[in-house]
Amino acid sequence: MTRDKYVDWLRAVSLIVVVVWHWAFTILEWGPDGPSPTSPLGFTSGLWILTWLLQVLPLFFYVGGHVHLMSWNRACERGVGIGAFVWRRIRALALPALGLSAVWIGIGIVAGMAFDAPWMGRVVLLVLSPLWFLGVYLVLIALLPVALWMHQRFDVLALIWLGGAALVVDVLRFRYDVEWIGWLNMIIVWGLAHQAGFFYDRLVALPRRYDVGVLWTGLFMLIGLVYSGIYPGSMVGVPGDKWSNMAPPTFVIVALLIFQIGLVEVLRPAMERLLEKPGWARVNDTINRFALPLFLFHTTGMAIALGLAWWLFGTLGGKIPPDLTWWLERPLAIIGPLICTLPVIYLFGRRRRTRKEETSPAT
Repeated sequence: MTRDKYVDWLRAVSLIVVVVWHWAFTILEWGPDGPSPTSPLGFTSGLWILTWLLQVLPLFFYVGGHVHLMSWNRACERGVGIGAFVWRRIRALALPALGLSAVWIGIGIVAGMAFDAPWMGRVVLLVLSPLWFLGVYLVLIALLPVALWMHQRFDVLALIWLGGAALVVDVLRFRYDVEWIGWLNMIIVWGLAHQAGFFYDRLVALPRRYDVGVLWTGLFMLIGLVYSGIYPGSMVGVPGDKWSNMAPPTFVIVALLIFQIGLVEVLRPAMERLLEKPGWARVNDTINRFALPLFLFHTTGMAIALGLAWWLFGTLGGKIPPDLTWWLERPLAIIGPLICTLPVIYLFGRRRRTRKEETSPAT
């Protein structure tokens, strides 16, 4: 089976966009209880429109669904059971995340006690908070048997029902003030995006005019929902908004998913030609090798970079509201954490390689 280079590209780039967004657009406010993150979106008019392109988690879950279906089909050919398949996937993703969490919790406890810094708990929470979506992803992997059954039994109806369920949750949440029910959409909305990935091959096979139709459908949905006055325009949380479209996700994220699926399909022919070139093929291979480790450790690198900046310059780099100097410093806000993250990835990768060598059978 030929590997889909475009799928690899989308999966890696979606993770890298999240990393760069966190590095470049996180502003830390330091108060008596420790650091609190905020965003330039709350201080810059109209910038929220960029999140329609740069909030790529719907695309990541969509591509993940396709990858899981393809991997399951190959596992079936080898006679692997669904239980073993799911457990192997959960273990491969959960162990690095749990290891990172354990290390940071240990650092928080030791540093908090040694320096009498009760705010260290907040620092640890900020470093580990981007891992929330890996938790959701693990739940979706655990639910893969149910998702596969729904796909085989109900086909496209499964997507329609999940979309309807997400909309009902929003109605109960916003019309009848049932706040807690909104958290059901953490599984419903992201489950829909993951389930949509099962239809990837069918979408690819559609004529190009359908790709354009999907793109415009999602765009019109986004415009209608946002300008209804019910939902915020930003696809990430913004200080001052009445609520966030992401925490928990709203039906707007379903519209964003449709828009982004249409967009990547419209761009497919040009990107596939580009990825066939040797230079771009090497770039694609490289970023796919490092995208997940980069995501796992990018907040660790950011914490190290901010600590060094505070130690050397007495500043954490946050300005509210952000001024022209802050915007001009954005390349440095990416380069510094990247330099600090690479050694962590190297150490982690070396340990994993050593462990594989120790546990591999003798030849």
